Amino acid sequence: MQQTELQQHNINKTQTQQQQFNTNQEKTNMKFAVKTWCKSGGARVGLLQLSSLGIEIETPALMLTTRKGLPAFISPDHLSFLPSPDSRLLQFSPMHFMECPDLKTISNIGGVHRLLGLQGYGFVAVPRDSILSLPEGSSSNKNGASFETPCGRFLVKPLEYMKMISSMKPDLWVSLADEVAASVTVKRNKASVDRTITWLDACISLKPSDGALFGSIVGGCSVEERTRCAQEVAKRNVSGYYIGGFGLGDSIDERSTYLHAVTDLLPKEKPRQVCGLGLPEEVLQGIAAGIDLFDSTYIYHLTLEGFALIFPLNDKCKHKHDSQLCAVTSDYTKINLKATIYRKDTSRIVEGCTCYTCQNHTKAYINHLLNVHEMLAQILLEIHNTHHYLSFFRLIREAITEGKFEEFRQNFIQNRRRHLLAASHSTYEQESPMR
Repeated sequence: MQQTELQQHNINKTQTQQQQFNTNQEKTNMKFAVKTWCKSGGARVGLLQLSSLGIEIETPALMLTTRKGLPAFISPDHLSFLPSPDSRLLQFSPMHFMECPDLKTISNIGGVHRLLGLQGYGFVAVPRDSILSLPEGSSSNKNGASFETPCGRFLVKPLEYMKMISSMKPDLWVSLADEVAASVTVKRNKASVDRTITWLDACISLKPSDGALFGSIVGGCSVEERTRCAQEVAKRNVSGYYIGGFGLGDSIDERSTYLHAVTDLLPKEKPRQVCGLGLPEEVLQGIAAGIDLFDSTYIYHLTLEGFALIFPLNDKCKHKHDSQLCAVTSDYTKINLKATIYRKDTSRIVEGCTCYTCQNHTKAYINHLLNVHEMLAQILLEIHNTHHYLSFFRLIREAITEGKFEEFRQNFIQNRRRHLLAASHSTYEQESPMR
């Protein structure tokens, strides 16, 4: 009898030690530390470490938006052409896998890392994205959140969502949120906050031992509701924060107020992620409020339409163009490579750019590929656009470190406004009849 009790005691002790090990492992799988603060404002440079993968990424950082785990036009072989480790954080929506393969198959394979053969990359699971998984607030209810997907509209309950997370084994994942459009009523907005907090508690109670949980914060166009949600989420045991509800009809002029209302209340030592801020000006606005992680749906939409990013990064990396010719094809940040003026342009997209596309191909070739509808056009464009935007984030981090972020931000905005004004005058002159 004594031997049986001793064996049971050893079993219980082993189980307790294993639980402690799992808890410690969860805490150490993701580490985040702020390295530099901007002297004025909330901008900061941090270091995000995924110790299980041996990845260290400086923030503010861009997470590459994917379709079923991979960028829309970049194959696994071409990912190596992107700057590393900046490009090693991939964001995906579990809703992309609603049709196939099934969760048991993904789990048996070993999660998204092994499913895609990308063990050296970090994966961030977010219910919503701005490409294939759009929140449908009018169809959500107290039981779950509704999403529009290529497979139809789905109501996803917290338990179902957590089964997805457990099977896919992402490194970071966001709790289920009820994100609503800016035009909803006060009552509906309040309900979205209540549901999001309730679902966060459900996700916490069901969360797997691995993967860092980011608590969702919503509140629409109400400072009071966003403040209430941030205060409640900050009380929970989460590894970071996801600030949602942007890009759904909200005004860019009022967005700074909503962002600061949230970030001012959050613990400084934990990372903040946002969805819905894609334009360079929006990214700068988010960084000024203390956001660390951004998605890259902006790159996807640019690439799909045949645009290439060209805004200057430094003295060696500039786009050379004729202001008269490019008035209708450029807005300082990008050019439309479908335009006929690039048909015989043998220059690179950006002179001095070190991306694979600029090192090997010309505007004329990409213009040809676009006009004959070859997918290689999008492949080359997405490689360049991703490389260029990652370099933009690197410059932002340098500006924060040097204490020049606000100067960098104002210069970028003023240069774009100046360019747009000059382009509009040039267009007007070209369209005016000759006297």
